[in-house]
Amino acid sequence: MSDPRNVAHSKKVTQEKKHHGAEATDATTEQPGKKAKKKKNVAPAPENIAPAETIAPEQTIAAPRPAAALEESLTVLAQLRDLEFHSRANLERLAGLTLAVEEELKQKQFSDRLGEVYSAQDSFQTKLTALIEAYKAECDRMQSESA
Repeated sequence: MSDPRNVAHSKKVTQEKKHHGAEATDATTEQPGKKAKKKKNVAPAPENIAPAETIAPEQTIAAPRPAAALEESLTVLAQLRDLEFHSRANLERLAGLTLAVEEELKQKQFSDRLGEVYSAQDSFQTKLTALIEAYKAECDRMQSESA
């Protein structure tokens, strides 16, 4: 039986693809763990290009358009929120495990170590929440500028 988290993630990816205008079919999506198909018939680069004809690296890098930058920023914000959701779930699981080890199993040495992991996760959660708030404010600012 499939893991419900995998099913939910697949559904979310499909919805995002539909939202962004890409065709969302399960048959065409790349699956993790599978090798990517190699492209065939790639033409080699011409060897007789003069140095004056080459493009400088500065010329190839274009600044993202404001609308594209906003869209990418909103994508990053959504990913940060997803990360925060899982971090909160990890905190809840760690709290439950700490109680089980300390109260039910009476394993004090492991309870202390779990407490350290819980503290680290709590610190991560706090910093991540602050980052999300600051990033959301920046996305709101970008959105108001583009409107």
